This record gives sequence, C-alpha cells and structure tokens, in this order.
Amino acid sequence: MNQSINPFSETEVAAVYRAIYERRDMRHFRPDPVDEAVLARLLAAAHHAPSVGYMQPWRFIRIKDQALRQAIHDLTREEQEQTAQACGERGELVRRLKLEGVMECGELLIAALVDGREAYVVGRRTMPEMDLCSVACAIQNLWLAARAEGLGLGWVSIYDPQRLDQLLGLPAGARSVAVLCLGHVDAFPKEPLLETLGWDQRRPMANLVFENTWGQTVPAA
Repeated sequence: MNQSINPFSETEVAAVYRAIYERRDMRHFRPDPVDEAVLARLLAAAHHAPSVGYMQPWRFIRIKDQALRQAIHDLTREEQEQTAQACGERGELVRRLKLEGVMECGELLIAALVDGREAYVVGRRTMPEMDLCSVACAIQNLWLAARAEGLGLGWVSIYDPQRLDQLLGLPAGARSVAVLCLGHVDAFPKEPLLETLGWDQRRPMANLVFENTWGQTVPAA
C-alpha cells in the first residue's frame, strides 16, 4: 500500500477543508485594525502561491491614505450604478446589494499585475493570461489564510480599472486586478450572500465535472 509523503494529520486536513468551505466573500466589517504580525503572515501566504514560470507577477498595495481610500470607494459606487443599469430588470436589486466594504474594513489592499510581463515566456507563450491566474492563486491563498485567522476578506471588482491604475500611479504595462477588503467581522454567513439573496445558487458537482470529453458526465460512483 502506497503511503503519502509527509501527510497532514486528520485534524490538519480537516482544518484545510474547513477554511475552504467556510470562506466567504465578505462585505460587512468592523473598523478594528488588523494586527501587523497577522497581516505579514497573510501576505507571506499570498507570496507562496504557485505562479506560471515562477514569475511571481503579484504586487500588493496597502492603502493607508484616507483620501485615497475615499476615492477608491467613489469608483466602486459609480460602477455599481453602471452595473445596475446594465442588469435591466434586476438593476434595483443590484443597487440594494452591498458589494464592497472599502470604507469599513480594517485593511484595504490592491492586488495588481507587474509590468514587463512580456519577458516571461515559459507557460505563457500560448496562454499569456496565466499571469492573471497566478495572481488569482495568490489572492486565494490570502483569502483562505485570512479565514483561518478569523478575518474576513472581500474581493471587489466593481470599479474602472484604468482610473484606479491612475490613482495608484501604476507604471505602463501594470494593471490592477482586485480591491481587497480585509478585516474583522461579526460573523461568517453559513452560505454565500448572493445565494441567500436568491441571486444564484451553487451548481451541482455532477453538472460541472466531465470525463474525457466536454459534456460527458462522470459515472456515479
């Protein structure tokens, strides 16, 4: 019988799965500051994410200036209205949704892609978007580590990226990927907020996993 190399204990394995299943995209925060040592651990977790060609294309910008935070908040509010208009009959629901916690969260981070990415070819020659996938892996690492630390994180994508890039002084070729609201929360919901509100629901796994060819469902075990 094959034995795993350096296996986690059952308790450790359970903790990993718990963080995955209990992670939530948070929007409501308490203003309490995040401990500096905890923040350092979270950013280290992000920095240990896998990256194509080991290019490590992520950059994180910590927003400390309140005027800049307000400007970022204004961008999200403008885009929420634009999104509401684009959603037609569901527009009013979009307007009522709380889609960010920029002004309330203890820490505001911007995840960005580095400039000069064309120099990295390995793994990207035919799939240049893999640098973006690498940043997403870093964000997910940070997200799961935050949940393990009892902190909430919300990935905000409602903003004009070009205007945000200008606010942050990003160099040519670099681009923002996400506004990340991080901080203390009162509770973690049992299910995603958009599921609770009836916006959508989690699809059955049987509809999402195929075998050999597209649409070929996996035989039931």
